[in-house]
Formats: sequence, structure tokens, C-alpha cells
Amino acid sequence: MFSRIFPDRFVPLLLATILLASLLPVRGAAVPVAQGVSTAAIVFLFFLNGVRLPRDEVLHGIRNWKLQGGALAFCFGIMAMFGLTAQAATASFLPATLALGFLFLGILPSTVQSATAASSMAGGNVAASVVAAALLNLIGVVASPLLFAGLAGSAGEIHGEAVLRIVAILLLPFIVGQLVQRWLRPWVLAHKGLATVMDRTAIAIAVYVAFSAAVVAGIWSLLDAREIAIVFGVVGVLLALAFSGAWGFGALLKLARPDRITLLFSGAQKSIAVGAPLAATLFPPAVAGMVLVPILVYHMAQLILSAWLAPVLGRANQV
Repeated sequence: MFSRIFPDRFVPLLLATILLASLLPVRGAAVPVAQGVSTAAIVFLFFLNGVRLPRDEVLHGIRNWKLQGGALAFCFGIMAMFGLTAQAATASFLPATLALGFLFLGILPSTVQSATAASSMAGGNVAASVVAAALLNLIGVVASPLLFAGLAGSAGEIHGEAVLRIVAILLLPFIVGQLVQRWLRPWVLAHKGLATVMDRTAIAIAVYVAFSAAVVAGIWSLLDAREIAIVFGVVGVLLALAFSGAWGFGALLKLARPDRITLLFSGAQKSIAVGAPLAATLFPPAVAGMVLVPILVYHMAQLILSAWLAPVLGRANQV
């Protein structure tokens, strides 16, 4: 029953992380230590992503320009507009930083492992899914903060220090991972389970530290039941728009069904693996925790929805 409610094990891990941060947040002298551990975990996460993302497959898959271009347009264009609209619609009802979280959600790249796994289960183009996820994440490291700065106005100003942090904490480790990929990628592929545990632990640490700061700053006293219900309702609308929109966009581009399935999961899913580190880089810890609330809810919901939707699409392929 538990596995049916939470088909992806990452969902209960995120729920446990939020609960732990709510009950036992990092305080006082432990805060700098926790932030140092979080930064180290983020650096390791992006290094591991650099090692894992297949450079040769990315270069080969770029030839499918209609699918890859469609994924880029939907992920960073249409989804960004959905997020901006959601921010504008909730600005009068939610704290400003929480409403800003919907825009932040919209500009993030897609997931890597879960989008590829869902596409495979649904009968999609698996090779193209790997390429789409790799391209979206490669471009997202640079494009996501620039999009956010451009769409958020004064709230999204990125100062020189933040740029240096993005380069040092996100981009450089990824580049180093790509450079040593030849030697380390075989080991990572041979130990996929361990690599998955390591990157999910790194994400959980980043979420825990950011959400702890938000709890200490009084997030649960700032949000009432009505505001929490609004967040869940808006996330539900965004999920419906994202998944139906990506499926319809694939039809508009006249993609073959396997490519259309790839666009569905690559375009509609959003990555907490990039979101949590990027929020920790762009915002003070207390603000980062509030901004992360929409993507945390969306990420958990998309994993559950994808785990239910993929087998349905897979069975339809067999009819």
C-alpha cells in the first residue's frame, strides 16, 4: 500500500526531510557548519551529474532538433510563463517570497533520472529522453538564473556575488565532472544504486538546511491553512497545465508517439536537484526555504503522477 501511495522512494525522503527540519531545525552556532555541509553536498551533486551525463549521447541526440527544440521551448518558455502567471495570480494572497516560488518553479530544468525512467516505462524514446534531460540540465545551470532575473524584476536581481557562487558551486563542479567522465563514469554506471543514494542525500541536505532556516524564521507561523491550501491548489493547476500542455505541444509539433512521450515527461517535470542548490545560491537561507515550497510540492506530486501515468501510456502502446 505504501508503494502505491508513494511509487518513487524519493517522495517519502523529501517528506521526512521537511518534517525533520520542522521539528529539529538547525539553530545558532550549528548554522554555519550546516551551510558548509550543504554547500559541499551541492558541489558533489553537480560533480556527480557532470560525471554521469553522457556527453557523446548528447552530441548525437542534438540531431533530433524538433524534439530537443520542443523540449527546450516548453521547459524554459511555456513553463516559465505558467510560473510567471501563477506568481501574478497569487501575489495578493500569499507572502511575496512564496508567490515568487511559482516563478522559480517555472524556470527550472527537467529531472534526469525520473523523466528518463517514466519515459522508458511509457514506451517513449529512451535515448532521446537521456539527451533531453542532459541538454535541459546543461542549459538550465546558466539559463534558469538568467530567466529568473529577467522575469522576476527587482525581486530577481542577481548580484556579482551570486554569479560567482553559481559558477563556483554549480558550474565548475559540473565541468570538472565532464572532464573526468572518461575515468569515473564506468564506476558510476556500475554502481547506479550507490550514485542515486548519494545524489538524493545531497538534495535532502540542501533542502533540510534551507527549510530549517525558513522554520527558524517562522514559516509555519507566517502560513495559515488557507495559504497552504492555495499552494496545493495552484500546484495542482500547474501540474494539469504542464502535463496536458506538453502532450498537446507534442501533437502540435507532429512528433511520433515515442518522441511525444519523451517530450511529455521531459517538458512537464521540474528538478529539485537543480532547484534546491540554485535557491541556496541565489537567496538567503530563510528566503530560500520559502521560495522552495512550491517546487517541493510540485516535485513530489509529479513523481507520483508520473509513476501512475507511465504504465497507462505503456499499456496503450501495446493495444
